[in-house]
Amino acid sequence: MSMSIAPSKRSGMTLYSGASDPYSHRVRMVVAEKEATLDILDIDKISKAKEELNQLNPYGTAPLLIDRELVLYQSELIMEYLDERFPHPSLLPVSPAERARSRLLIYRFNRDWYSLMDKILFLQKMEPKSAQILEIQKELKDSITSIAPAFADSPYFLSEEFSLIDCCLAPLLWRLPLLGVVLPPQAKSVLVYAERLFTRGSFLVSLTETELAMPR
Repeated sequence: MSMSIAPSKRSGMTLYSGASDPYSHRVRMVVAEKEATLDILDIDKISKAKEELNQLNPYGTAPLLIDRELVLYQSELIMEYLDERFPHPSLLPVSPAERARSRLLIYRFNRDWYSLMDKILFLQKMEPKSAQILEIQKELKDSITSIAPAFADSPYFLSEEFSLIDCCLAPLLWRLPLLGVVLPPQAKSVLVYAERLFTRGSFLVSLTETELAMPR
């Protein structure tokens, strides 16, 4: 197992972020929600930032956060660190049991939805005419539709309060048109929920020019 190199000493925080990367988008939402002050480096525009990312992260993926001598990669770890580093407003429940449930939901969304999104994005880039894309699009559409009732009872996902779960869901829902996924009328509650997130100040601040240009 290779290890990342130690960063040079820094006076503040730096986030290495991809302009179209949904995992970076999650973290940028948390940053905006916390109104945290840090440098955000776009690895798609700044070649040096991409080089530094590859040196600091053995997997070469965004996002990556540096806080002085601490280096963190993997979006959920960064999000939770930021939630603890900037405790107000809190984006995870107080009780250990509820925190565990939130982490489990994020894990399931990663396994059930983000994995399908990653496959679609890969095939769109490498094999845009692949028949497999249609199968995966249908699988993602059906999976989201199947739990649409869970979006109906609360302003945020199963909660009255905005949370890290919502930060995880928003980037994926924003990309549904890009993925070629059109939700049916049965999933109206998901669309209403999505629009609530899309008009939230932290979401609007988190958008890059590339994300703003994505199909709607």
